[in-house]
Amino acid sequence: MSILAFLILGLIAGAIAKAILPGRQGGGWIITLLLGVVGALLGGWIGSAIFGVGLEEFWSIQTWIVAILGSLVVLGIYGAVTRRSHHA
Repeated sequence: MSILAFLILGLIAGAIAKAILPGRQGGGWIITLLLGVVGALLGGWIGSAIFGVGLEEFWSIQTWIVAILGSLVVLGIYGAVTRRSHHA
């Protein structure tokens, strides 16, 4: 997959993850979309390491699933860290 396709995948996966996650995450849409790119990278790495499913094909449903799941994980961690820092 090209770099541009990977960035588009990460941006869309981040937006979908933000829509799925309950509650209000801080940081706005730009941070969310950047975290989506990181999440897509994480999801692709974990997916290929554990299940043999990575980010090879842009139009593959498996690629989208691992990218969205990775984005959910990264957004969840980001939300937990920022929530904790505001209460301390």
